Amino acid sequence: MKSPDRVQLSALPPLSLYIHFPWCEKKCPYCDFNSHQVKSTGFDEQRYINALLLDLQTELPRVWGRKVHTIFIGGGTPSLLSAKGMNQLLSAVRGLLPLEADAEITMEANPGSVEADKLAGFADCGINRVSLGIQSFNDQHLKALGRIHSGDEAKRAIEIAARYIQSVNLDLMYALPEQSLTDAAADLSTALSFGTSHLSMYHLTLEPNTLFAAHPPTLPSDDISDAMFEQNLAMLDAAGYERYEVSAYCKPHQECKHNLNYWRFGDYIGIGAGAHGKISLPDQITRQVRERHPETYMQQMETRGDALIESKTVAPSDLPFEFMLNALRLSQGVSTASFSERTGLPLQVIASALEMASKKGLLDENPAVLKPTELGLRYLNDLQATFL
Repeated sequence: MKSPDRVQLSALPPLSLYIHFPWCEKKCPYCDFNSHQVKSTGFDEQRYINALLLDLQTELPRVWGRKVHTIFIGGGTPSLLSAKGMNQLLSAVRGLLPLEADAEITMEANPGSVEADKLAGFADCGINRVSLGIQSFNDQHLKALGRIHSGDEAKRAIEIAARYIQSVNLDLMYALPEQSLTDAAADLSTALSFGTSHLSMYHLTLEPNTLFAAHPPTLPSDDISDAMFEQNLAMLDAAGYERYEVSAYCKPHQECKHNLNYWRFGDYIGIGAGAHGKISLPDQITRQVRERHPETYMQQMETRGDALIESKTVAPSDLPFEFMLNALRLSQGVSTASFSERTGLPLQVIASALEMASKKGLLDENPAVLKPTELGLRYLNDLQATFL
């Protein structure tokens, strides 16, 4: 029998690779990601690629022999990379890591940096999924969000992406400054008109240490933002999209595999400035964090061969919450058996929390799945906190 105090994994979970690109053309006032505005002199692409590949090499001994089934290049704005640079990066990754033949390779892109010849080049490098940071098609709202693209540029970017890239995801936001219910419906209706396979819908929140947190804009009331959410659900359902994660919707069988791996508590190598990683071993689960600032990150990779600011083994007592924090984001949840498979702990360690969440109507009573109810998805923070 597994001990509640010791991790004992019977098999290792799927492995992904996350690559962080830390620069963007302009820092948005709502963004709390590790992104840095490009200086007028630009950025040293070759130097950063060299640092990324050295970073990856340092991780190889911990994942030896394991295949990677998804790659996600996030930011920042990774589409600022040249197609030549992207090809060099991905070619080297393939030389260092065994990839599944049908590996999903995703790149984030902003409409302001998307050009037809660049996207074609990215597709030639092996990018088969692109996530476009549209946020809105309304020029007034885009300006309020600090975005550098226009609504027309957003539409053009989607058309270009659909021409060259196999799967296209659109990121939209709602409850924007001065946004009405009609405005929100118009944004989603425009997005749906393109028929892409995947949509992410995010409620604008004022995150700490952002410009919006220091200087809050006028946002819709809670009642209006709730009405926007219900309107989104109805429109997406009518258009044939299923809500498979708290903020993600897709056509049948078009989920983002990389993000599913996060939510199912899979493993991922994280390289690049500020990147996080999670790697499982038979008797422990480890987490790492890299230096956030790109210049410091590159200097540390060049001088000492790593840029870690944190590397730790996750305490067994912390694993139940970490697992449930991710798994309960999925509308269909995960199998009950996957708790022990991914944490190496017996299910009994969360038995009382499961009972409490079920009694509150936040967790499905089916013992074969760990699945939020509709109420649980709506009050996800309360459900997750049950396992803290």
